[in-house]
Amino acid sequence: MGHQTGEVRADYRVLGRVQGVGFRWWTLQLAHQLVLRGTVRNCEDGSVEVRAAGSQGAIDRLRAALIQGPPHSLVEDVRPIRPRGDLPRDFKVER
Repeated sequence: MGHQTGEVRADYRVLGRVQGVGFRWWTLQLAHQLVLRGTVRNCEDGSVEVRAAGSQGAIDRLRAALIQGPPHSLVEDVRPIRPRGDLPRDFKVER
């Protein structure tokens, strides 16, 4: 299913106070630490969309971290969403 053997994909919509608090840049750093590829972007409804691929362990740690969020954020929910499109070879903040 993926770019590399054993790669899994997970796409999430993060709801709460997650814009204007450094959420995308925090997610970028986290993704680099977890060796994930994918994207993070702000959505017009105030949520943040995270699309990622990597090892199952890294995806599990990503989801656990997203539920906590960075300092100054207030995460209300992390909802799985339908994967769409191909992911880049690294992790990027989309504008």
